[in-house]
Amino acid sequence: MKIESVLAQIGSISEPVTGAVSFPVYQATAFRHPKLGESTGFDYARTKSPTRAVLEEAAARLESGDAGFACSSGMAALQTIFALFEQGDHLIVSLDLYGGTYRLLERVMSRFGVTVSYADTNDLDAVASLKRPNTKAILIETPTNPLMMITDLERICAWAKAQGLLTIVDNTLLTPFFQRPIELGADIVVHSATKYLGGHNDVLAGLIVTKGKELSERMAFLHNSIGAVLGPQDSWLLMRGMKTLALRMERHQYNATRLAEYLRDHPAVETVYYPALPDHPGHDIQRRQSSGNTGIFSFRLKDARYVEPILRHIRLIAFAESLGGVESLMTYPAVQTHADIPEDIRRRVGVDDRLLRLSVGIEHIDDLIGDLEQALDAARREVGEESSIL
Repeated sequence: MKIESVLAQIGSISEPVTGAVSFPVYQATAFRHPKLGESTGFDYARTKSPTRAVLEEAAARLESGDAGFACSSGMAALQTIFALFEQGDHLIVSLDLYGGTYRLLERVMSRFGVTVSYADTNDLDAVASLKRPNTKAILIETPTNPLMMITDLERICAWAKAQGLLTIVDNTLLTPFFQRPIELGADIVVHSATKYLGGHNDVLAGLIVTKGKELSERMAFLHNSIGAVLGPQDSWLLMRGMKTLALRMERHQYNATRLAEYLRDHPAVETVYYPALPDHPGHDIQRRQSSGNTGIFSFRLKDARYVEPILRHIRLIAFAESLGGVESLMTYPAVQTHADIPEDIRRRVGVDDRLLRLSVGIEHIDDLIGDLEQALDAARREVGEESSIL
């Protein structure tokens, strides 16, 4: 069955009693046992819940994994994964990393003796040079957030497997509709399901998908023990959002490509970071391992003074954090999503005071271009007036 059909049919044939095509929200936290020593398969909602179970089964199928685990947020999903490691373990992690993941690693996991080294994970020599005897895993974002760096997943996963390392891939930005890392050799896939999977800026959730019986059993133990599980109402909301994922991702991709092309040629813009553009350094790898492109990209302005008036003048596009919803959002990573990363590290990677990130929604492309155009024109006028005074 094609992925579009799998998505549209999530939960539609899972309720055998009534035949409801929208799977019910089971609010129960406790479930009656038929008799001593017998169970319906549901005992306590932290361990397993009917609504969450349907979502988790769908996630595993979509990502070609063996088991899925729904968590209360993307960060909760990462924390559950990091609980696989112990004092003295070392991880190799993508250099251009989401600020929340960096914060979790550097300010929480470090307290438990887990150390981290950062590398451009598409540079295998650089990655290999960081491997230590206590290295246990490699965590990859591809594309990265916000600079859209691409990693050759098949190559890095093969290397990691040969070294006996776990490969964890954050697939939030592409979703299983466009990229399935487990099929390329990854062991674990993680999502901030708040983003494209949910798609409507109304549910906070995370997903983990594992490959392999032993790893899946370990993750099930941690998921239950830590307990950062997704509630039934949010599980239902996430399933509802995922039903339209195929349609939304196609529109996100189309709009983002058009906007990236527009900004690439704008006199106020220095660089656009979007893998769909032929001059992007990861363009060929992205085409080879993915069937499409995400709906977010970043762009660097020629003058940092443009930033404030652009954010003040956008009207249709909202100045807000997060990404992946049907509404377009613009973010200033240096002071928002990546504020927890030390300035010298941010600037070395490229997250400076001229960088803006745009999560492109599903609005009409003409309206989005028009909004950017008027905001950029207003910013240039204001900076020009200020310059003439000086």
